[in-house]
Amino acid sequence: MKSAFLACACLLLFSLSAAQQEKEAVTPNPFLTEYTTPFKTPPFPLIKIEHYMPAFRKAMEEQKLEIDALVNNPQPPTFQNTIESFGRSGGLLEKVNVVFGSLRGANTTDELQKIANEVTPMLSKHRDDINLNEKLFQRVKAVYVQKKSLKLTPEQSKLLDDTYKDFVRGGANLSGPAKERFRNINEESSMLRLKFEENVLKETNTFRLVIDKTDDLTGLSPTIIAGAADAAKKAKMEGKWVFTLQKPSMIPFLQYAENRALREKLLKGYIMRGDNNNQYDNKKIVAMIAALRVERSKLLGYKSFADFTLEQNMAKNPKAVYDFLNKLWKPALKVAKQERAEMQAMIEKNGGTFNLAAWDWWYYAEKIRKEKYDLDENELRPYFLLDNVRKGAFSVAGKLYGIQFSERNDIPTYSEEVKVFEVQRADGSHVGLLYTDYFPRPGKRAGAWCSSYRRQERRGDTFITPLMYNVGNFSRPAGDKPALLSLEEAGTLFHEFGHALAGLLSNVTYRGFSVPRDFVELPSQIMEEWAFEPEVLKSYARHYQTGEIIPQTLIDKISNSGKFNQGFTTVEYLSASFLDMDWHTLTDTKPVDASAFEKKSLENMQLIPEIVVRYRSPFFAHIFSGGYSAGYYSYIWAEVLVQDAFQAFKEKGLFDQATAKSFRENILERGGTEDAMKLYERFRGRKPTIEPLLQKRGLK
Repeated sequence: MKSAFLACACLLLFSLSAAQQEKEAVTPNPFLTEYTTPFKTPPFPLIKIEHYMPAFRKAMEEQKLEIDALVNNPQPPTFQNTIESFGRSGGLLEKVNVVFGSLRGANTTDELQKIANEVTPMLSKHRDDINLNEKLFQRVKAVYVQKKSLKLTPEQSKLLDDTYKDFVRGGANLSGPAKERFRNINEESSMLRLKFEENVLKETNTFRLVIDKTDDLTGLSPTIIAGAADAAKKAKMEGKWVFTLQKPSMIPFLQYAENRALREKLLKGYIMRGDNNNQYDNKKIVAMIAALRVERSKLLGYKSFADFTLEQNMAKNPKAVYDFLNKLWKPALKVAKQERAEMQAMIEKNGGTFNLAAWDWWYYAEKIRKEKYDLDENELRPYFLLDNVRKGAFSVAGKLYGIQFSERNDIPTYSEEVKVFEVQRADGSHVGLLYTDYFPRPGKRAGAWCSSYRRQERRGDTFITPLMYNVGNFSRPAGDKPALLSLEEAGTLFHEFGHALAGLLSNVTYRGFSVPRDFVELPSQIMEEWAFEPEVLKSYARHYQTGEIIPQTLIDKISNSGKFNQGFTTVEYLSASFLDMDWHTLTDTKPVDASAFEKKSLENMQLIPEIVVRYRSPFFAHIFSGGYSAGYYSYIWAEVLVQDAFQAFKEKGLFDQATAKSFRENILERGGTEDAMKLYERFRGRKPTIEPLLQKRGLK
């Protein structure tokens, strides 16, 4: 239910200027009419910059009227006239917000950023006007106290619980100065998060490693060099080579470039984002965000922001998270130190007189992988053509859940790089749509993610189908070569597709249930397990030139090297999880010195200097502008569930239909409609165990 009104916005009623009204009259606003596109998808080509603010204002006004009607209903509060009505309010606002949010993440412009700065405080106020509406809360509470006497379905019962708790957690029980301060904190926090996000994007786009000497390209493959030449050409530096902080550009350079000084320069450019004491510096911003979160939590009666957040997760409290992370940290750090020793030995064997540094790790890890397993990622890429990897993911879903994907060329998109696929059942009936947008560009934030333009729900006899989208930043076509993915990128494609499947196969009545952050990664991460199974690899990993199926020798090398460098991977990730928890278990409302705080946090966990925390505070978008605050641990928490759950498929068959049916019905279809552990136990027949995770990562 939370996300049902997270998409809400502000009750301020602004009158349009005469010029705006005239413009609006000349250019019909697509948001304010019913979409006439296939499946009522967003008509992107018709949506102009001038449409957003009028649509936001109209949507806010409309939801205000819906809430007023609900509050002033003379009938006694019931589940239907209060909980259902509230959950279904704000439809127009969500219609506008999902498009705006999507483009801000994947295809932003200066104009969209200006609108974000204008509308963000409006959205904050609107959300608070709803959460702090005393009469509305009293109606919700009146239904909640009757819960035991109401004959509700499990889904309705969970919706009622979520709705009531979201109001309480949204400040409904506050009064007087506390309520006003709560509003101020929310508005200030929303603007700080927006500024943080803008700064990271600017820092990422500003940095370029420009190379003009061919000697500095030594070690790099022709494909990587061609990609850098294409980037230089786009930057109007033809004849040179440009490497950026986008991972498809940065990681191969760190893996293969022999020029150590340039590797250092590129890695430092990445890890110093938001920490350069310039106009994009984020240190004070993160300290203020963290302090405001403490103050907000205390107003609600919690010791820290982590206590507030984790209450709704599977972990329940900070101690459980720290205990879990510590259980993994010791064996992971031990393995990482062994890996460090191997690399230092290789440096000295090759005549090096320097100590291993962070910018050397990727480079020497690749050399050791080649030496130990005779595996070179450049040897693998030709078998991972992006289109084939995507088809492989689609094929797995088809075998598991009986669905099929067909490309649609009649669905409007916001970029020529976006593709749209219709999802159908075996009988041809419609399930939903999936948009894919896989390549980096200046207007796209880093990383990969999944979201929706419309969520699945039922309204009476009408089943509303979902519109899901996957966004990534994968290797682009370079020179005369198509988009060829690394193993990590192929896994990420399967991962985000798993999130999309959870949305596409959702089978609930009410949209927007809260799914615990440490449970939501189960559907995505388990898809990664199929990606590199030999049986699945042989179905999609084909050489892009010859069509040859990936040879068994390469499959064996992938399998044999599966535990390689897992000390580094686990420590890099866990250190970020500890840093997140340290920020959000603060109890002082006074902003800290961000640099000193981070330094102390990393020292306390005894992180070795050769490994840089995966996300330093000034660019840790997951926790300072995203939804993973006090929740970054959830990826590896969910991996415990994933490895345990995948064992069920391994035991009974990768595509065992009974197991797939149970996973679909108990996990994918149900979302947050019941307690997460109950759903998992219904699928697995017991609680998960941690041993499969430790074995998978070579930590046991």
